[in-house]
Amino acid sequence: MEGSVSLDRLVRERRVLITVGAGGVGKTTTAAALALAAAREGRNVLCLTIDPARRLAQSLGLEEMGAEAVTVDASVFARANIEVKGSLTAAMLDTKRTFDDLIVKHSSSKEKAERLLNNKLYKYISASLAGTQEYMAMEKLVEVKADPRWDLVVLDTPPTANALDFLDAPERLIGMLDSAAMKWFQDAFESSGKFSLNILAKGASAVLKGIGKLTGGGLLEAMAELISELNELFGGFKERARHVEKTLRSPDVAFVLVTSPSPPSIKEVLYFADRLAEANMPRGAFVVNRMRRAPAFSGDVTTADAQKGIDARALALEDGAAERLAEAHGDATKMAALDARNVQAITAAATGGVPVVRVAERATDVHDVAMLADLGEVLVRGGDL
Repeated sequence: MEGSVSLDRLVRERRVLITVGAGGVGKTTTAAALALAAAREGRNVLCLTIDPARRLAQSLGLEEMGAEAVTVDASVFARANIEVKGSLTAAMLDTKRTFDDLIVKHSSSKEKAERLLNNKLYKYISASLAGTQEYMAMEKLVEVKADPRWDLVVLDTPPTANALDFLDAPERLIGMLDSAAMKWFQDAFESSGKFSLNILAKGASAVLKGIGKLTGGGLLEAMAELISELNELFGGFKERARHVEKTLRSPDVAFVLVTSPSPPSIKEVLYFADRLAEANMPRGAFVVNRMRRAPAFSGDVTTADAQKGIDARALALEDGAAERLAEAHGDATKMAALDARNVQAITAAATGGVPVVRVAERATDVHDVAMLADLGEVLVRGGDL
């Protein structure tokens, strides 16, 4: 599945790229840079984020990002002297709207859909229940993947600890809907539409009555109604979850694993890579951001060497500058060597021709479209280290 392929080819040929990684490693910026690189190649690209960051909008020349897809105006690229042959559109995930659309699609009638959408508990879980965002991100991904307007969808995920959830999201949804607890509530919701504990086993009935005293009968009524309605949708949800799961294994999907050279970040991204391999999902590339460059002169630099350089350039520096420059050179050399050693763990794990793209640390964060385009060029040509 993972034949030798460059990040450049992934950008030009794949249908979906999913960026994952720990927080603070430049994952969002990498996603936007890859999206822009693809647009410059002539592809119509949607960059979708479920971890909204104002920085991403600013980099693309947008005031803000919302659930409505916004295409970056051609004038933004023109002002930066960037040729874009395709188009670049950005949007963020609206978890509740995606869930609502799923309910409407699979309900047997408009009335039943409205009853579920107006359920108090549904309004809560559709936006706040743990795992809902990750599953709905996958739902949205399947939806936009099928949209003929986009040649490529770049999905920017939450930090790795949460991004792992979407690998299990389809299976967890099926398990929840098919659980014994769900069946209890379904049985307790009589054909009349009224909640009753009379038909449940005595033990379960006693427990639920106790909960009712603490929370009020209205909560249990809403819960039973919610589960009853969801049960009707079970077949459609189950089929959809299986489709989502299949999509993540599709050969036109690739995961781009983003990290920094720090050991904790590398440990996280390697764990995620292992999970992808176990799930038979396609790793596309590793991207190692913010690697420190070794000084141009790789040998030892003494204080005398530094002083000679200062004198040769007639620089007027404070006393002790030569000593500090020599120390800085030594520190920079050691830090670059440390980063290189750390990344060896990724190189060893990148089997099957998965490329490792090393990106040097920049002087500033990427904050405009010109810098984003420059980063995109670095990524598709295989890094700058």
